[in-house]
Amino acid sequence: MSWKTLQADLSAHGYIANDALAMAMHLSVQLERPLLLEGAAGVGKTEVAKKLASINNARLIRLQCYEGLDASTAIYEWNYQKQLLSVQAGNGEVSAEQLEDRIFSERYLLKRPLLEAISQEDAPVLLIDEIDRADEEFEAYLLEVLSEYQVSIPEIGTVTATSKPRVVLTSNGSRDLSDALRRRCLYTFVHYPDARTELAILQKHLPHIDGELAEQIVGFVQLVRKEELEKKPGVAEMLDWSAAIAGLGVAKLSDDPVELQATLVCLLKTQGDQAAVPREVSERLVGQVVA
Repeated sequence: MSWKTLQADLSAHGYIANDALAMAMHLSVQLERPLLLEGAAGVGKTEVAKKLASINNARLIRLQCYEGLDASTAIYEWNYQKQLLSVQAGNGEVSAEQLEDRIFSERYLLKRPLLEAISQEDAPVLLIDEIDRADEEFEAYLLEVLSEYQVSIPEIGTVTATSKPRVVLTSNGSRDLSDALRRRCLYTFVHYPDARTELAILQKHLPHIDGELAEQIVGFVQLVRKEELEKKPGVAEMLDWSAAIAGLGVAKLSDDPVELQATLVCLLKTQGDQAAVPREVSERLVGQVVA
């Protein structure tokens, strides 16, 4: 599959990827290297992994990162309750060595996302979402998985991937990632879409929306992002707002300023941002996009 074919497949699945992103995804698959996507929240990084799984009819395995994430949550842990029951059931019937071999076997292993991803017969898509939210120490746990596609379990040994997963990591840039992690990945920065791309996204998701109204919506959202906001509206917010506008039967954004202002709850997700775009600001922005 060429990168152009991948780009077309993404479009068919509702994701409009620019040339740089489509090429990065293509090379990641061809070279069997993880793909690190960095960019602001809401630009569609997570959706890349979902669409990649959909295109390849592959299972999507997601590891949502957070502060304090550790190996037992991300890689594996032992089913202690099941082990204890086995010990009680086999007490006195087998030697301690035999019992140890039995309870420290795959039967008693709880596979978490990273181990689950390398244990699949068919290559899944592994999404490591918001890696920047995890502690720096956790990145060390990832290096073996991302370098060798294997996991070391002291009681069992090394588990090597049955099939190499396609790995997508996302980062919102809240902290710097280690050089060691970056070296193991291909990298691209995902920007907010330009007006032309965002219009194509909107028309892909809401194909029956009036063309002139769609252009006004995209133009308005593009201008809102230039305001001083805590959380600029992402593509998902734009689509929610578009569906709300279309559902209300709006023909032009300038039709009802009061109604339009009320719909901004779909775009602006903090009290501060809603205060930063009062009615006079929204009317000014509408005036720039409505002829």
